[in-house]
Amino acid sequence: MLAQVRHQQGLLMGRMDGLGFKFKEEAVLQTLTLEIIKSSEIEGEKLNEEQVRSSLARRLGMDIPGLIAADRNVEGIVEMMLDATQRYDEILTTNRLFGWHSALFPSGWSGIYKLTIGSWRNHEKGPMQVVSGGFGKELVHFEAPHADLLEAEMKEFLDWFNDEKNMDPVLKAAIAHLWFVTIHPFDDGNGRIGRAIADMQLARSDGSAQRFYSMSTEIRIQRKGYYDILEKTQKGNLDITKWLLWFLECLEKGIMNSDKILENVLSKSRFWKKSISIDINDRQKLMINKLLDGFDGKLNTSKWAKISKCSHDTGLRDINDLIQKGLMIKEDGGSKNTSYVLNLK
Repeated sequence: MLAQVRHQQGLLMGRMDGLGFKFKEEAVLQTLTLEIIKSSEIEGEKLNEEQVRSSLARRLGMDIPGLIAADRNVEGIVEMMLDATQRYDEILTTNRLFGWHSALFPSGWSGIYKLTIGSWRNHEKGPMQVVSGGFGKELVHFEAPHADLLEAEMKEFLDWFNDEKNMDPVLKAAIAHLWFVTIHPFDDGNGRIGRAIADMQLARSDGSAQRFYSMSTEIRIQRKGYYDILEKTQKGNLDITKWLLWFLECLEKGIMNSDKILENVLSKSRFWKKSISIDINDRQKLMINKLLDGFDGKLNTSKWAKISKCSHDTGLRDINDLIQKGLMIKEDGGSKNTSYVLNLK
């Protein structure tokens, strides 16, 4: 299974190397956007995709029209992910983890709960338990090590993670994720930080800061199975073979599904090559890119005007201009429901 996954990794990196710099950059942006959004969704948190994409693009130095401001919590998780993946070859330290935790919770709160930020959890709030079920019917799925043990446990984990002993780096990613979430060293955010650690180690396995597949996207699809296998392994006898197999199968699916990102990037490439000699304004570039990225719902004149921040009449002129130039077509519908799509033929 490991050999199969490593083979797929190599094939993907080879395919991406065939893209020009601009399109590899776009693939990285799409992959990291997915990874951040889906990692948060696993924990039940919904992030604004445009904010995540804008924050990433700014930090990666990409010249993309229509970037928007991002909330502090979005900026924080973007900071953490970029630190993990772009500086993958640097050692992981206690202070680095504290920085990630502080970035995840810039206000020091998780909902209505005050957190211990920038240090390991303490024992004042009782044992750290993963619990489900209503009041009086709670089911404890897992209880983490006592807070008094955390300093020693995390030192052992970090010494192992930073050691360059002969272990396949993909297996190390799987073990690191399991080990970290089992220690559960923080009040909150352990899952997201654990997945960032896995992403950091996967970047080491690729030998590249460029990310072209999203592990969290596949974990989100298999969310129940993810929590089930974690619970069974944590309650087991330290034989983690089934967890490793689950991780490898999930990773392979994530790599295979990267074809969707590649196809999207190549579709963009074909479209812009076709229209390279056509004069279009910045509003039109903005809206074309949004459509190429997968516009949510139907695009009409009102949406065009709102997103591109222009008048209704200006939006209609922009659309009609693209139709005349063969880059956009009308969809079927009545006059009040006229919507528009790109002409990808």
